[in-house]
Order: sequence, then C-alpha cells, then structure tokens
Amino acid sequence: MSTTHVLVTGATGYIGGLMVPRLLEAGHTVRVLTRSADKLPAEWKDRVEVCEGNATERADLDRALADIGLAYYLIHSMDGSGDFVERDRRLAADFGSAAKDAGVGRIVYLSGLHPEGPLSKHLASRVEVGELLMASGVPTAVLQAATVIGDGSASFEMLRHLTRRLPIMVAPKWLKNKIQPVGIEDVLYYLVAAAELPPEVNRTFDIGGPDVLTYKEMMLSFARETGLGHRVIFTVPVLTPWLASHWIGLVTPVDAGVAKPLVGSLVHEVICRERDLDEMVGAPPGGPTPYRDAVRAAVSPG
Repeated sequence: MSTTHVLVTGATGYIGGLMVPRLLEAGHTVRVLTRSADKLPAEWKDRVEVCEGNATERADLDRALADIGLAYYLIHSMDGSGDFVERDRRLAADFGSAAKDAGVGRIVYLSGLHPEGPLSKHLASRVEVGELLMASGVPTAVLQAATVIGDGSASFEMLRHLTRRLPIMVAPKWLKNKIQPVGIEDVLYYLVAAAELPPEVNRTFDIGGPDVLTYKEMMLSFARETGLGHRVIFTVPVLTPWLASHWIGLVTPVDAGVAKPLVGSLVHEVICRERDLDEMVGAPPGGPTPYRDAVRAAVSPG
C-alpha cells in the first residue's frame, strides 16, 4: 500500500477515532482537524499532527488541508438541531472547495446506504453531502453503509439497548424492512483501502456484510448471540418515526435527538446494489463479516 499525508476530520467521533490508528498502522502520516485537542484519544494523540480549528472556518480548513494528499470527511449532524440540512450542505461545499484549492488528491466520505426515491430528511442530507463532495473537483469515494455493528456505534447501541430492555415489545411495521448490516472491522477496512483507488474514480460505493436481515431478525439474533433468550416482537402500523424516536429515548440511554435520524433510516429497505469496491480494492481479509460474528466481536470483553 502506498503511503501519503492524510487528514481525518471527525477524529473525536466513533469512526474517526478508530480510523486514525488504522491509517498509522498502514504507514500514513496523519493530521487531524479538531475543535479541541483535549478530546483526542490518548493512545494515538501524540502520534498525529493536531490542527485545532473549526470546519466552519475557511482559514482553519486551509491550514488543515495544506500538503494533504487524502482527506477523510467524517462530519455530519446527528442531533437534528437547527437547520442541519443547510449546515451540512455548507460544511460539505466549503470543505470540497478548500480541498480543491489545496490540491488534495482524494476525499473519502462515509455516507448512508439508501434506496432510490424519497428519503428521510437525515438520510437525504447525507446523500446530498456525498454529491457535493463528488462535484467539488476532487475525486471522491462515497462509501454507503447501513447499520454499523460495533461497540460504540450509535445504531448498534440502539439495537443493543432495545433488545436487552424489552423482552416483549410492540414495534412499528417497518422493523420488517430488509437491512444489510456491516461490521465495524469491514467499514474500517474499506475506508483505509479506498486510499488505493485509481485517481480518476469519483463515485459512490455500497458496502455491507454478507447477510440481509430485517431489523426484527437482527434483534432476535442479537438476543440469541448474547444469551438473552427469546424476544417477542409485535409489529403495528401506527408508530411514526417521530414517535418511535421518543419511545426509544424513554426506554434506552440513546438520546431522542440521536435516535431520530437512526429511526428515520429504518423506514427504508437498505440493501447493497453493487459490490464494486470489492473488485477494485479487494474484499476484507476472510471475506465480509457475517452479522452474528460482528455481534460477537462487538460484545466481547476487550
């Protein structure tokens, strides 16, 4: 694998925090853009270049992107506060413009897997961010994933807490929609491997595990893998995403503001329509991780 000077945004987030040590292991020189260096993980903080600044400020972007060959854009709003659509649109447009002016060779962005047609507000915004980055003039790889299975993933924490706390539940009918979950190790593999894409590649890629399941099946399988015993789930057609997000906020530690975009994505069936990234950079070692294996890895100590 060739090495380069890499910028990681969102390094204090779940994906970004795990990405940095993988990039260092691959031999890359890593810089992170963060609003607070104090929040960076101690295990790798001293091994990276730290650029304190805000992605909303063009001067900070210019400093962060100087001499960068590859930039990971891992910024998106999960709380839904204010006009997050306009905020994310402006952030993506400004980042793409700054990356273009800095001569960045590639942007990699982690987005959401989605079907054709109308989308939830949050998922539509993530799709738009990918489109803005691809239109920036910098070759961009937009990796589109559904539910990420890993300890610390917000979508996995929601599934974990719901299944543990509610042995019997009444849930919306869209828990029968099909989803192609992906293990966190596979996500990190694909993100790092995207650095090896040919320079002309500017497109989206669907990434997912080998299993296509309903959310209900994911919950029942989680219960079996973790020894919780049988769960009883009744589905009804009347629980809207807005109500469901507040219900989740009441019965789990997941904040309703975070639950809302997660629940909103569940109203769609999200299945990979292509596996082109496997052909271009290779599949994860051993092949894509089965859902049950990803769950076991997520709940295992250490």
